[in-house]
Amino acid sequence: MKPINDDRYNRFNSSLIEGKDYYMENGFRVMTKAFLTNRGYCCGNGCRHCPYFPKHIKGNKQLMD
Repeated sequence: MKPINDDRYNRFNSSLIEGKDYYMENGFRVMTKAFLTNRGYCCGNGCRHCPYFPKHIKGNKQLMD
């Protein structure tokens, strides 16, 4: 696997705060509901704490009540 030299990747990952934006589980980064809500849209990747309705629809901006 090639190392990632893209500056966007490094800036994004260095700005995340463990415990606030994500937590680690079995070696995977699990994004929190707070982070996903602040991002402002659904990525469509099936996030565990997806706050959007309907869930897992890429680009969806409607939050669950």
